[in-house]
Amino acid sequence: MVQNKNMKLKKGDNIIMIAGKDKGKKGKITKAIPTENKVVVEGINMMKKHQRPRKSGEKGSVINMAMPVHASNAKKLN
Repeated sequence: MVQNKNMKLKKGDNIIMIAGKDKGKKGKITKAIPTENKVVVEGINMMKKHQRPRKSGEKGSVINMAMPVHASNAKKLN
C-alpha cells in the first residue's frame, strides 16, 4: 500500500463528493486517515451498525455510522 503524506484534505474542511453513491453531497470532514488516504465525512457513506446490549435488560439497537471514503472521491470547497 502506498502512503500519501501530502493529502490535501484535513479535519474540518468542507468538501463535495465527486464520485460514488453520495456524488454531489456536501459535508465536513470529521476525521482524516492519511496512511490509508481516506477521510470520514459527516452524513456521507453512512452504514448501519448493530449494537449489542451492554447491560442485562437493555435492548440492542441499530446506529448509523459514517465510514471512510477515499480522498480522491472528495473535492475541497472554498
